Amino acid sequence: MNRFIQFLKTFWLGLHWSKWVILCVITNVLIQHVVFRIDLTSEKRFTLAAETRRLCNDLHDDVLIKVYLDGSINPGFNRLHKACEDLLNECKQLNSKHFKIEFTTPSKDRTKEETAAVEKQLYEKGLIPEDVYVKSGDKSTAYKIFPGAIISYKGREKVWPIFNRQSAGVPAEICINNSIEDIEYTLTNTIRKLQETKRKEITFLDGHGELDTLQSYRFRSALAEYYNVNHTAITPGRELRALRGTDLLVIAQPDSVFTDREKYVIDQFIMQGGKTLWLIDPLSTNLDSLRKGFTLGLPRPLNIEDMLFKYGVRLNTGLLQDRQCGYLRINVGYDKGQPRFELFPWLYSVLALPQSQHPIVRNLDLIKLDYCSTIDTVSAPGIQKTILLQSSRYARVMPAPVRISLASVKFPPREAQLINYNQPIACLLEGTFNSFTENRLPQALLQNPDFHHADVSLPNKMIVVADGDIARNEINFSSREILPLGFDRNTNQTFANATFLLNCVNYLLHDEALLNLRSREVKLRLLDKKLIILKRLKWQTLNVLVPLLSILILGGTLYILRKRKFENGADSAN
Repeated sequence: MNRFIQFLKTFWLGLHWSKWVILCVITNVLIQHVVFRIDLTSEKRFTLAAETRRLCNDLHDDVLIKVYLDGSINPGFNRLHKACEDLLNECKQLNSKHFKIEFTTPSKDRTKEETAAVEKQLYEKGLIPEDVYVKSGDKSTAYKIFPGAIISYKGREKVWPIFNRQSAGVPAEICINNSIEDIEYTLTNTIRKLQETKRKEITFLDGHGELDTLQSYRFRSALAEYYNVNHTAITPGRELRALRGTDLLVIAQPDSVFTDREKYVIDQFIMQGGKTLWLIDPLSTNLDSLRKGFTLGLPRPLNIEDMLFKYGVRLNTGLLQDRQCGYLRINVGYDKGQPRFELFPWLYSVLALPQSQHPIVRNLDLIKLDYCSTIDTVSAPGIQKTILLQSSRYARVMPAPVRISLASVKFPPREAQLINYNQPIACLLEGTFNSFTENRLPQALLQNPDFHHADVSLPNKMIVVADGDIARNEINFSSREILPLGFDRNTNQTFANATFLLNCVNYLLHDEALLNLRSREVKLRLLDKKLIILKRLKWQTLNVLVPLLSILILGGTLYILRKRKFENGADSAN
């Protein structure tokens, strides 16, 4: 009888555990067929944006993405490779029918000659290789990788740049983190370019000494990736046709007066829904004179002040100084017959850090503005105003005329003098604008059926920036190189001018989806290398000793408890 009862207990216990084993097996089988992810990161880095999901779901033809990034070279590129793989797998789950992925390298299953031919072909397509150096002891080995992909769609191909190399001096870890931040945006952007059939038109205004094609080359090139870019002047006889077909007008640093005819054409362009990006210098500075020691900042009348005032802003003719500024390289003497240069804070080179959470400037880095002025917002019915850029807390406005001297670096203003804090520099205007010619045209002209005039605009947007140099790229004439937009030759640092201007254009032309993708932030949670070196021995010792001591303590405790148990059992039996 006792054996039977013991058998039932054993059988019931086995059945109890078998139930859990069977449940685990069934759960495992189901999980393999149902893929899901829970994103617990604070910035939702593993959650696809709505634009990306829409793009993947709307694919009606095959997209082949051939990734050439080798993630086995070092941990940094392995992290980038993993981010790329996760992103593509997430996209594939949305549209497995048309989303095709292939991971490869130029040398995979190929001879040296075949590898060289493939590398040459990739380079000609625009996939630029990177030289990666890996240290092993005292030796350093160089590897060539192609950190990008080729995306094919409907017989067309485009390069997807997975890794974005920045200017010299930027640590590789920062470049990789920035690439991970941008990886979803660059993928979506590349596929969008392959899909687009009709582009919007952007026109740069000429005829008033604006930035020419060379001075604004980087800005125009960045725009040309998304839009058709051209330029025109409002010439007599073709005023009404000058801006026909234009979606966005860029007025970049004019230096001469606009006629009433030109103002009227621009005004009616705005009334009909045309978008405008104003990059205006209200103050004129001669930098050639500054190289000789000093120059003057003088008001620059453009005859557009009344237009902008009617639209809701006033451009001030003062010159902004800010303690949050760039540097100027100045010759301080000679050393063995050679000039000796030193860097000094240059308060006229304002570095604006966006404070607004508006999509145009969210998560943007510093933006460089040289010899900029300020903006005041004024009352304009139906217009919503958003400040995009402003000075820091420690700034002041110098009224024109301003004497700008290199000697001023020796006598910086005291903190008590920096009283004009948070001065607006760039402003977004949205709403229905009133024409600056409202109630000013003769009735006979307005009643003419062949004359089309509007006093109130369609719902519209414009952006006004009190600096024209924000769109100017520097040129190295000795090497015949056009430097990146926002690049500072004094510090070899590239600021976020290009991204800011591109965001402005995307927003004005209703490309907010691209804008939101570009402004996503992935926080770089890196270990402190100096602290690692200082605390290495401590943590290595703890990692070795703590598990051993834990096992010894646990084993000793179990041994003592077991010994006491049997000793008590033996005493009871006696």
